[in-house]
Amino acid sequence: MKKSLYCFTTLFMLFCLGACSSKNPEATTGKDFKPSMDTSVSCHLTIAGGYDNFEALETEFDRFNVYYPNTELVYTKVDDYNNMIGTVLNGNDAPDIYFNYSWMYGRDQYKSAIDHAENLRDPKLDLDLDCIRSNIIVKTDDDTLPMVPVFSNTYGMLVNKNLFEKEGLNVPSTYNELVDVCNAFRQKGYDNPLMGFSKEETTSLYTLTIYPFFCKTVADDPEAVDRLNSLDPSAGKYIRPSLEKIVQFINDGCADIKACDMIENNYDAVIMRFFEGDVPMMTCSGDTVSGTKKRESRSETFIASPFEYTFVPIPMSDDGSIFLDMSNLQFSVNKDSQNIDMANEFLRFLIRPSELNEIARNKGLMSPTGDLSFNSMYAAFGDVPEARILSPEMIGLTDDAVIQLRQAVYHVGRNEMTIDEAVSGYGSFIQ
Repeated sequence: MKKSLYCFTTLFMLFCLGACSSKNPEATTGKDFKPSMDTSVSCHLTIAGGYDNFEALETEFDRFNVYYPNTELVYTKVDDYNNMIGTVLNGNDAPDIYFNYSWMYGRDQYKSAIDHAENLRDPKLDLDLDCIRSNIIVKTDDDTLPMVPVFSNTYGMLVNKNLFEKEGLNVPSTYNELVDVCNAFRQKGYDNPLMGFSKEETTSLYTLTIYPFFCKTVADDPEAVDRLNSLDPSAGKYIRPSLEKIVQFINDGCADIKACDMIENNYDAVIMRFFEGDVPMMTCSGDTVSGTKKRESRSETFIASPFEYTFVPIPMSDDGSIFLDMSNLQFSVNKDSQNIDMANEFLRFLIRPSELNEIARNKGLMSPTGDLSFNSMYAAFGDVPEARILSPEMIGLTDDAVIQLRQAVYHVGRNEMTIDEAVSGYGSFIQ
């Protein structure tokens, strides 16, 4: 009888705890959040963006609804987003929250995306901006904040951990180590120790390998940055070290460009080629990494012989790896929204370490928070010393200057231009 009573009491307590947990928002979100509005209010919020689907954001909708069950949040895709967002914001069905990007700031064609944005630095909004790495927050002339990072991005390489372990090799952290590892893999019968997309200029192997290195060469030279941004032809001298490095990279046999040219695009094809399992290192961006998990089940080779992989910096410097820290997707609140209070409340909910890490994990992208250790895919970037973490935002490089570098390094890497020709052509390259 005592046993029966004990079991009944235990089960009853567990039931009560479970019931409490299901009604307790903290059991769902895992972190403290104090609603600032009437939680029974009914509201409809629209978030507009360029993604085909945004399941990770819809998960955040569900988590927010624990606090505000009568608030309906809807994500809608805008076709040709970059060109159409201004028109959408000026229309009758303007969204309450919308995608924004740092590179849009200061460009006339994207003026509407900035002009419609609420100043998110306003203290009354109570956003936890301190939880975001400060070097990826857009810098404006008037110190206002029209957008806040939801994801961040970087350049690096996917690493097949099983191959490194099998062959008794360590993942390289300096350029010399990279060359040695590539040679060691070749001696062991691997035809392509390092690969990457190389057929087009945008996010090609050339850009991914050299852009962090380039940023390091001009990070402490404001005059160089100003001349590069103004597309002054004399600024070509500042890209020369990067061009010389990419030539060294090719001549050292780190990558077989003809083999890389067989990869059709810088996303799906890069991932599927890596999943063949015979490539120790594959250069790509964090955007590409985000698509790996969904494609594991599409690769027959990977299904038959799965392996562990991770994402690490590409070591192009003899001093050590560089973490090029960049913002990716950012959110803005439409200052003319009819539901601006609830839009701000949702952003206040989202811009916290727990939620930013959660949405980044679900999307497969890098979180903008200070702690990257929670995601093993990006943990290596969290181990890079602060002195070797660089941000184009902090350096002050504009997209115009980056386009010039990308074109120059692409043509030199493919032996379509000499270094001298590319240096003298700075400012004249067209995207």
